[in-house]
Amino acid sequence: MTGGVNVSHVSRGAVYVCICLILQQIWNASAISIGRTNAVRHAASPFAPICTEWCTSVSKHRRSSAIGTSHGLEALYSSSGHNPMMMRMGVKNMMGKITGNGKASGSFPTQKQPHIKAKHNKLKNGFLFLRRSKPNKIEHNGVTDSYLKSLDSISGKYYFSLISYSNSTKLETVKIVQEAVQNVTAKAKRLKRKVISNELRGDIKRRKKAYISDWTDGFRNKRQVIPAILFLYFACLAPAVSFGTIASELTLGSIGVVEFLLSSGLSGMTYAVLCGQPMAFIAPTGLTLAFISGLFRFCTLNNLAFFPVYTWVGLWTSAFMMTLGLAGASKFIRYCTRFTDEIFNGLLSMNFIYEAVSSLRRNFMLADPNNLTMPFVALAMALSTYWKTMQVTMFQNSKFFTQKVRTFVKDFGPVAIIVLMSMLNQHSWVKSVHIPTLTVPAGLQLAGGRNFLIPLFSVPLGVRLLCSLPAVLLTSLFFMDQNISVRVVNNPDNKLKKGAAYNIDMIALGFITGVLSLVGLPWMCGATVQSMNHMRAMTETTFNEETKEVEIVSVTETRLTGFTIHALILSTLGLLPLLSYLPIPVVSGVFLFLGRKLMSGNSFLQRIRDSFAEKNRLEIDHPIHTLGRKKMNLFTLLQIACLLGLWVFKQNSATSIFFPSMIGLLMVIRSFVLPKYYTETELVALGDPTP
Repeated sequence: MTGGVNVSHVSRGAVYVCICLILQQIWNASAISIGRTNAVRHAASPFAPICTEWCTSVSKHRRSSAIGTSHGLEALYSSSGHNPMMMRMGVKNMMGKITGNGKASGSFPTQKQPHIKAKHNKLKNGFLFLRRSKPNKIEHNGVTDSYLKSLDSISGKYYFSLISYSNSTKLETVKIVQEAVQNVTAKAKRLKRKVISNELRGDIKRRKKAYISDWTDGFRNKRQVIPAILFLYFACLAPAVSFGTIASELTLGSIGVVEFLLSSGLSGMTYAVLCGQPMAFIAPTGLTLAFISGLFRFCTLNNLAFFPVYTWVGLWTSAFMMTLGLAGASKFIRYCTRFTDEIFNGLLSMNFIYEAVSSLRRNFMLADPNNLTMPFVALAMALSTYWKTMQVTMFQNSKFFTQKVRTFVKDFGPVAIIVLMSMLNQHSWVKSVHIPTLTVPAGLQLAGGRNFLIPLFSVPLGVRLLCSLPAVLLTSLFFMDQNISVRVVNNPDNKLKKGAAYNIDMIALGFITGVLSLVGLPWMCGATVQSMNHMRAMTETTFNEETKEVEIVSVTETRLTGFTIHALILSTLGLLPLLSYLPIPVVSGVFLFLGRKLMSGNSFLQRIRDSFAEKNRLEIDHPIHTLGRKKMNLFTLLQIACLLGLWVFKQNSATSIFFPSMIGLLMVIRSFVLPKYYTETELVALGDPTP
């Protein structure tokens, strides 16, 4: 006895009703044989009242365990051919009396599964809804598979088969979803292989292993990092300020010093985070400035708004650069051989020296002819800055003091010279000469007070599309400048260990170019001079007494220096009044130093000097011994002619916008013209083998 109800009484009643239902099935069969209708069969059935009477008697007892039996009876009653709704209503009325809430809920008395909450969701025709609530466990209002099989054997219906069908349908659905996911994944991988080239994947695989060490290595070698940051801060600040001043004149105040400082700082920091080769820097260059000035003149002559055109040219260039990076186009830079590299580096070196000389020449032109004290003092200050900076950087190879002292002088010497020269300019006598200093705005404000974002849709659609044409020229300039600068850094002679990633560098530069274009800031690209000085500042060397040459011991490859240097340049915007104390001749001296350092290791410029030397006094592996003086000098003269042609093309305002296309002409000359006059052995002797 449980709760006042005899369980055996309920069980016997259920068996009795089951016998009645079997007899009902026989009655139906006999009714069909004599042709009675379905309504007549139901009405004339002598066994129909039996189930209802039994359910009424059970409803007098309040036992929740009888609910499960009622559901079994409902299912059986439905299978007997009677109207299931009548039985269902009776069962619900009975269950309402038992549970007190008018809802059918409970479990079979023969099963103890308290952790399963029974839910009776019915399908049509009296079948119960079957579901799986936990993995590998069937829940049918608390009913197990064996019980359903017993119902199958009694009623002739296939409840267990229904469960199996439901479960198999769910498994098939899961399988279909899994196959769909696998297909989508496979298509995504195929698309990834099509979009991302093998070269780019190789770059990512090669550099991702070293990304963390690119930052931590800088913290481990603070003694070398700190002086490098201090020197390169001024080395990178000087071009930004100088080119900003020049750009303000060329663009009639549209782009000035603030824009160049802001662009240099933000671009350099972003590039240090995203690039593949952190030893390379991006910065404003004379070649980029020539293109900007040419574009400004083009817009002025054609009555076009400069900044919207500037933005669309930059966006097209960004798209082209990122496409080239994804496609692995940097592999074609191998066709840009040493012949092109030497001419290009010579052009950059000439540009730095030209800007320095132009600044000093301007002092003489603007001075009073009867009083040339100021221009001569400025010239002396510039030459002193250049000569002293060269001396302190070469002091490491001298024989004086210890190696530690020589390294300290080499690292901190350039910064000390810039500070000392600026302090000298504050002396009362020098101050009376009125040496010109940097002209910077008093506060942080864009040129002309313009908005930060450019209204790029203010030009017609046709102009936006046509901007892709100059973008092709700018892309070729960036492609050559960026890859040549990075390739100079990746030279095996520099003994870098972490590997190159040209295509990542291209994508990073493309992204930066797009962002700068949207806000109208000057474009940055690979800076060979700053990159080489960065690499040399982070290089530990020693002097070999036997060979009498300087040898590289190791290079600290880190992103920390580049990020910090450009963060300092960005912070200079808050110290603009202090820059007004920096004399322009000191900046000119730094330009002379950078241009001269870029000449180091350029065999093209060395061959110009060696063309006047005695043949027997040159090294045994010198190309003059393989080619002879005449043929070697012809090769050198061709490079000089190409260099001068590029310079004239760049300086001419009418052709400066098309200047980048001339760099590609150098590759054509090397690939198709020179092999007709020089053998491969002679080209190898010149250090320019065919790729």
